[in-house]
Amino acid sequence: MAANTHLSIASWNLALNAAIDVENGGWLDIYDSTGTGQPATPDVAVTTQVKLASLALNATAAGAASGGTKTYNAITSGTGLAVGTATWGRFTKADHTTAVHDCSVCTSGADINLNDAAITIGGTVSVTAYTFSMPVAQ
Repeated sequence: MAANTHLSIASWNLALNAAIDVENGGWLDIYDSTGTGQPATPDVAVTTQVKLASLALNATAAGAASGGTKTYNAITSGTGLAVGTATWGRFTKADHTTAVHDCSVCTSGADINLNDAAITIGGTVSVTAYTFSMPVAQ
C-alpha cells in the first residue's frame, strides 16, 4: 500500500506558529542577487549578496495561524544601506543572526512586495503586507 499520511489544518497551524513565532522581535534583511543570488535554503550562509536594508519585526511578528496562513503584523520601515535591486529577503530571530526563512522580494508578484525594489542609501524601504502559508490537508 502507498503512503497516505495527512495532517489536519489544526496541525499545520501548530507547526506554522512554532516555526514563525521564533521571529518575534526579529529582522527582515533584504538583499540583491549579486553573485549566487538567493541561497537554496535559510541554512545556506549569505556570501556575495549585498544587504540592502534591515527592517525590524514587531515583538509579535505575526498573528496566530489560521487555515495554514500567518499574517504578519506591520513591519517597521527601514533605511537603505546600499544601492541595488531587492530580490529576496531573510527573516531572522531577534539575535539578527539565526536565519528562519527566506522569501522573494519585488514590487509586485513576490512573496513580499516593497514600495520600491530599487534601494538607495538612506531611502525608505517599506513592506506593504506579508502572509506566510503552508499547504493544508497534505
